[in-house]
Amino acid sequence: MEGLEQWKKQAEQWSSQALQQWKKQAEPLWSQAHEYIQQVPPTQIYAALSILLLTSVLLLLGRLFKRQKANTILLSGLTGSGKTVLFYQLRDGSSHQGTVTSMEPNEGTFVLHSEKSKNGKLNPVHLVDVPGHSRLRPKLDEYLPQAAGVVFVVDALEFLPHLRAASEYLYDILTKASVVKKKIPILILCNKTDKVTAHSKEFIRKQLEKEIDKLRASRSAISTADIADDFTLGVLGEPFSFPQCQNKVTVAEAAGITGETTQVEQFIRDHVKY
Repeated sequence: MEGLEQWKKQAEQWSSQALQQWKKQAEPLWSQAHEYIQQVPPTQIYAALSILLLTSVLLLLGRLFKRQKANTILLSGLTGSGKTVLFYQLRDGSSHQGTVTSMEPNEGTFVLHSEKSKNGKLNPVHLVDVPGHSRLRPKLDEYLPQAAGVVFVVDALEFLPHLRAASEYLYDILTKASVVKKKIPILILCNKTDKVTAHSKEFIRKQLEKEIDKLRASRSAISTADIADDFTLGVLGEPFSFPQCQNKVTVAEAAGITGETTQVEQFIRDHVKY
């Protein structure tokens, strides 16, 4: 016990000596720093403090902004599916007959046309009509990080001739890392259903599921080196269906030319709140 007490006293003495030595070494540095601060004009000190405060505020606002609910809805789909007509119907209540296929996204932030007569505060929607040409589809990736939802527009009138192409595009969207990780909801919107010969949404859903199931089987044989960022769709060993997706996928109908956009508006308001 006496040896232990002596060891403790010796340790305390060493600690005290080390602390005193550190203080002696730090005193000149502190003195130099104090003298330097005194030489700095007060305006520079105030400027430095202002910059520090402003930076802190901006960082705080940035974190708060990231927490805010996204208000961007993306209109995607093949060229000719009627995305641009839907965009104008939602914005202006008009089909804008005579519009041509755009090589750049149409986008705008606005209150939906059908809601302009409503009282109270309305949350504007940032709507983006992404070009459907295969070379321009990568533009979709630029908007996905801010997306609250994706509307995949399908031509219900000329559906079967474009089934393969539409399924491939939809498959690519469903397997994007940004879509899966954020569980971005997707609405498959069957457009042009005002036409007598248009296919029903149930028929379109089933055909898309069958075609995507074929794509899933064929693409699983490809080396994962080329699709490292993709996620596997569905349940292994089972036929593919949309309920198997990690994000919610629903199917609805619309007629852009006649202005029947009730179901797509409901989807928008389900994910961009008032």
